[in-house]
Amino acid sequence: MTTYLRPALSLALLMTLITGALYPLAVTGIAQVAFPEQANGSLVHDEQGRVRGSTLIAQAFEGDAWFHSRPSAGGYATVASSASNLSPSNPALAERVKADAAALYHAGQGPVPLALLTTSGSGLDPHLPMQAVAYQLPRVAAARQVPVERLQALFEEATLHPLIGPPVVNVLALNQALERLAPVPEH
Repeated sequence: MTTYLRPALSLALLMTLITGALYPLAVTGIAQVAFPEQANGSLVHDEQGRVRGSTLIAQAFEGDAWFHSRPSAGGYATVASSASNLSPSNPALAERVKADAAALYHAGQGPVPLALLTTSGSGLDPHLPMQAVAYQLPRVAAARQVPVERLQALFEEATLHPLIGPPVVNVLALNQALERLAPVPEH
């Protein structure tokens, strides 16, 4: 029996060492050298060096002075990241979308873009389509007392053009640039 048990245990221990320790350490080391920013979470820091978020994860921005991210079924929490799993025929989903549309609607701007009403699959998508950001321009400009044209230029600078897919805007990066351009006026 020991003739079978000893090689089996030795092989299990060796494979555990290779796949559980050596391989992860090698991949981590390569990632730290080749892609240090991404390997460390693509963190965004403010002028004082404090972490303000990640370019990979959406955040909640409240108030008219900020561009808002997509809604999140998990409340923008990475632990609970997921879709709501409500089917299109579910009345609760229809009620939430209707309430969000009513809250975001601005007369004369047309219908609220779908990206501002629906969650992404993970609930943490940090990007918005250009139409969803453009829809928010008048609201943010009014709240910050800045001409829409200044915000339009900022929005165009923040637009990312991926190799595949339509142009998108990272909401956290746009809001950080917005804060540097025009701090929220005191009331």
